[in-house]
Amino acid sequence: MTGQQQAEALRREIWQIANRVRGAVDGWDFKQFVLGALFYRFISENFTNYIEGGDDSVDYAAMSDADIPDEVKVDAIKTKGYFIYPSQLFQNVAKAASKNDSLNTDLAEVFSAIEASASGYPSEEDIIGLFADFDTTSNRLGNTVKQKNERLAEVLKGVESVTLNFDENEGDLFGDAYEFLISNYAANAGKSGGEFFTPTHVSKLIAKLAMHNQTSVNKIYDPAAGSGSLLLQAKDEFDKHIIEDGFFGQEINYTTYNLARMNMFLHNINYDKFNIQHGNTLMEPHFGDDKPFDAIVSNPPYSVNWKGSDDPTLINDERFAPAGVLAPKSKADFAFVLHALHYLSAKGRAAIVCFPGIFYRGGAELKIRKYLVDNNFVETVIALAPNLFFGTTIAVNILVLAKNKTDTAVQFIDATGEEFFRKGTNNNFMEDRHIAEIMKMFDTKGNVPHVAETVPYDTIVEKDYNLSVSAYVEPKDTREVVNIKELNAKLVTTVAKIDQLRADIDAIVAEIEA
Repeated sequence: MTGQQQAEALRREIWQIANRVRGAVDGWDFKQFVLGALFYRFISENFTNYIEGGDDSVDYAAMSDADIPDEVKVDAIKTKGYFIYPSQLFQNVAKAASKNDSLNTDLAEVFSAIEASASGYPSEEDIIGLFADFDTTSNRLGNTVKQKNERLAEVLKGVESVTLNFDENEGDLFGDAYEFLISNYAANAGKSGGEFFTPTHVSKLIAKLAMHNQTSVNKIYDPAAGSGSLLLQAKDEFDKHIIEDGFFGQEINYTTYNLARMNMFLHNINYDKFNIQHGNTLMEPHFGDDKPFDAIVSNPPYSVNWKGSDDPTLINDERFAPAGVLAPKSKADFAFVLHALHYLSAKGRAAIVCFPGIFYRGGAELKIRKYLVDNNFVETVIALAPNLFFGTTIAVNILVLAKNKTDTAVQFIDATGEEFFRKGTNNNFMEDRHIAEIMKMFDTKGNVPHVAETVPYDTIVEKDYNLSVSAYVEPKDTREVVNIKELNAKLVTTVAKIDQLRADIDAIVAEIEA
């Protein structure tokens, strides 16, 4: 069995387990328990592997908590960011789970102890609250303590049975399994939650756009990080050494913020190489002291409300002031764009998924487009195929910003044609060959009839700063070509036959009536 086949078999197995243990509970509501248990198992095995250091004579899980010297604990926290006593390891808790009448309280104490172990250390912010959504008292687990314990034991036993072996250097498989679970939960969540996850194939394109032709970047940033999938795609796509100072992101939803932090650990990114913060990026940005970033990737929420002109101080905010106008209160899209632009370095590139309406509407959005074009920040606008994202069928665009353009032209790519995606049952997909074709056009900036046009600045001004791809890329004429002369000749023949038939019928009728 190849590595890919093993990964696919593991995905099927873990999804079956996730479905089985949730019982009658909606999968979306139950996801934090399965994802949290998988994370708990990962950090337990990861920690055990670190302590044992490959020495077969050491069996950390079998040791007594009292036998662990304080200096070992301190060293472990400084290196791994957290500490787990042998009795708190997943394998020991899961082993006795079915017979533990206080499983829910014991688990809560274990999670609290793991988080508390980082208190006062540099990893504290990365660890605190990680298990906050694994609520062992939740009614989703049942109405009585007995029911909660039974459901918790099912979850632990289910995750325990997954054939993952960290000792065989399968750390990436943990991350892959976690990513697969998040993706499947998002795909099945419909409009209630799928929007927090950017599908892997779209993430791959966005990461390639942001990192294109950069041999190394100082750090990569996502101002609407979601589960961290866009940041992690950049890690998967490029050699890990190319991103020198790590991964940065901010997420407004607390549950999703925790998913993103767990996702970083599960993809073997140590706590000192990522910085994911919780909060409202537009109103409480956390990384003002860490900018500029050489690569920015983002799929911000489409057309959400924000304070906008209700907060008069925002027009003086250094992120929004240069444009001279704020994004509309009912459509924050351009507020995220201006935020990303402000955080972008002079040599970097930002690739941002955008709702297509912002590229042609008037008012404040027109003024912001004028600012972006007049200052030569817009490199490319790419129209993607419809139905690529979970929870929406909208055909969205990718806006690529750069501050080091060598000319004032703007490139427009229409990637909505069937040659740029594969139709799926519920969603469409971009395969590697589709992404490669888009990247080839992005790289060369060449014109491709009906697909790509690189347009001079003056032309965009003449079109009143409209940045819709359809305003510059002429669509293919797919209408059937008709030969008028041939059609007319056929009509003459057909009419003659009808006239002859009419005459024959009239003759027959006259003969009958005679």
